[in-house]
Amino acid sequence: MSYSFGRADVTYLSGADGAAALVTAQDLPLTKASLLRDIETARARFGSQSGAIVETVRLRRRALTKLDGAAHWLLTDDALQQATPSAVARHRAARLRGHRVHDVTCSIGAELAELVPVCPIVVGSDLDPVRLAMAAGNVPGAGLVRADALGPCTRATVVLADPARRADGSRTHDPAKLQPPLPDLIEAYAGRDLVVKCAPGLDFDRLDWPGEIEVVSLDGAVREACLWSPGPAAGARRRASVLDSDGTAWEVTDAEPDELEQRPPGAWIVNPDGAVVRAGLVRHYGARHGLWQLDPRIAYLTGDAVPPGARGFRVLSQVKFAEKAIRAELSRLDCGALEILVRGVDVDPDRLRAKLKLRGAIPHALIVTRIGRTATAFVCAAAPGRGG
Repeated sequence: MSYSFGRADVTYLSGADGAAALVTAQDLPLTKASLLRDIETARARFGSQSGAIVETVRLRRRALTKLDGAAHWLLTDDALQQATPSAVARHRAARLRGHRVHDVTCSIGAELAELVPVCPIVVGSDLDPVRLAMAAGNVPGAGLVRADALGPCTRATVVLADPARRADGSRTHDPAKLQPPLPDLIEAYAGRDLVVKCAPGLDFDRLDWPGEIEVVSLDGAVREACLWSPGPAAGARRRASVLDSDGTAWEVTDAEPDELEQRPPGAWIVNPDGAVVRAGLVRHYGARHGLWQLDPRIAYLTGDAVPPGARGFRVLSQVKFAEKAIRAELSRLDCGALEILVRGVDVDPDRLRAKLKLRGAIPHALIVTRIGRTATAFVCAAAPGRGG
């Protein structure tokens, strides 16, 4: 169970004594094997402050790949889990550049940290006094106030909200069960410019949202959806934003052409980024890059080249979807390690891999999908990671 921070902990950790203690505690391994021994060592060194010190060091280590400057942040476990990765927050801040922004669920300040350098006025508010005190130390350039997200306390600002996605201890995809509930947020800020971060699993087609729905991925993993009201939105209804931690980014929107042919497979099967798929922009992405579809209802694309930054699989052969036929073809190719991708067919990749009993030496990929009503399999050369 994670440590429960109080205001006194934040005051101590923010002061000179706490900062010095945190530096000293950096030499503790804090691994699973050493944790109990390390906690005893911390108690001997830091007394009653040992719990806050150990938990802060652990959280900072976990946050290093998520938050820029995490080695100096104050965090709680729950706040870190929900915090927007810096690369994603920076992308959103770039879209809000020049606006006055009020983050009404600011927590420990992950969004504020990226907004302050590019926005003339940045206000953060939260009901949790501990997280608010942490935000004050993490982002000294923001104006902070304790307030309920459903009680407007600023004017002429773009309102940014990140409702908690857990209800009754479990993750929820129901907009009405977010905290605060999405319908209540929309009602509270009716007529205001509003930007709401949401789970990508929300059913967008059921949302009566008048602005833009953006789906964002980072390093190949879909991270969030973001609802943009018509004011700060840029003229699209759907947008996929694909980010990498190295700073590269690209996007596709439904304002682009989506005319796409359905043709037999080309030299490559292209697996579009998850943000493109989740945003419903596969056809727009394919049209941009001269690809075509195997089936209009399946998100795989095909073509004679792989777009920059996409993951493509070079087709070696196409076989009917039957274990015997697949096993024979993979055996012929001396297949060993096998990556299996599935769309449109009810197949468990792990169970199928076990049944194939591969004993070869060369890695391959198997794409199982449906063309029309027929399940089919493409045996492909092993693909490198993203960017292949």
